[in-house]
Amino acid sequence: MRPFQKILATLLLAASAAAAQAWPDQPITLVVPYTPGTGIDLVARQLSARLPAVLGQPVVVDNVAGASGNIGSEKVARAKPDGYTLLVQVNTLVMNKSLYKSLAYDPLNDFTPVSLTSWGTLLLVTNPNVQKTTSVAQVVAAAKASPGKFTYATPGVGTPHHLSMAMLLQSTGTEMLHVPYKGTAGAVTDLLGGRIDYMFLPVHVALQHIQAGKLKAIATGSDKRLAQLPEVPTLAEAGIKGGNVDMWYGVLAPKGTPSAVVDRLNKEIGAVLRQPEVATAFESQGMVPASSAPGEFKELMTKDAQRWAGVVQRGGITAE
Repeated sequence: MRPFQKILATLLLAASAAAAQAWPDQPITLVVPYTPGTGIDLVARQLSARLPAVLGQPVVVDNVAGASGNIGSEKVARAKPDGYTLLVQVNTLVMNKSLYKSLAYDPLNDFTPVSLTSWGTLLLVTNPNVQKTTSVAQVVAAAKASPGKFTYATPGVGTPHHLSMAMLLQSTGTEMLHVPYKGTAGAVTDLLGGRIDYMFLPVHVALQHIQAGKLKAIATGSDKRLAQLPEVPTLAEAGIKGGNVDMWYGVLAPKGTPSAVVDRLNKEIGAVLRQPEVATAFESQGMVPASSAPGEFKELMTKDAQRWAGVVQRGGITAE
């Protein structure tokens, strides 16, 4: 390294350290690109309730919903990279990279990953009145015998629920009729009423209906069985290659945020996630706390984007 390069590097490190020492000196905003009450909103509110104690500044949640999370995500991507505007997102962030023909931001290159916060998963469920649906093998056999006869609902095109089912159908060479809804509520209502046959649902949404006998769990998309439903096999156990459809949740900052600020956030978020009360709150929503180093989070995002891009391309799926 040449002398002037060493001087520049030293100055940059000094500036980053100075920024970290001064940060934070004003409130921090956690942008949630979805409506209140969602799983990602719960994550943000757990952080906003506990981070002020260690950061010494208020932490507020700003729900900026719309366009499958793109409006809120773009807002953070365009924000000043000073550590005061952060994004709390789920893996739809990287799914959107291949779903939308044009985005006003780059999900992989316009953010600095800070830390994972948790993992959630989806359950493949059915209305109990649908015949021959006690296992994935029976579902596949029935779908192959009657291509396009069976239906599955999603909260919309390109959602994790949709891509998870697309992955399953692609992996098994089967066809079903996709019925997209504008949100989860209407889809669940029709599933319970027998107007829809199958659906991938988050654990916290499906569990109450499973326990009441109104829905039947066929398989879980996690890499291991759920504590709440130990008798339900995973998709992998059912023979579905690459059947893990877990959803990651995490915090990101605008690209260019000082590394010292990112490191401080990573440390404090990790400490919050280790609190027993947070684990309990997450478990009520079918999630498990999980922190990570920024670099690990970046690697996960990159691999996940590639994986779901394959599903999108094979299925010819586009979102408008």
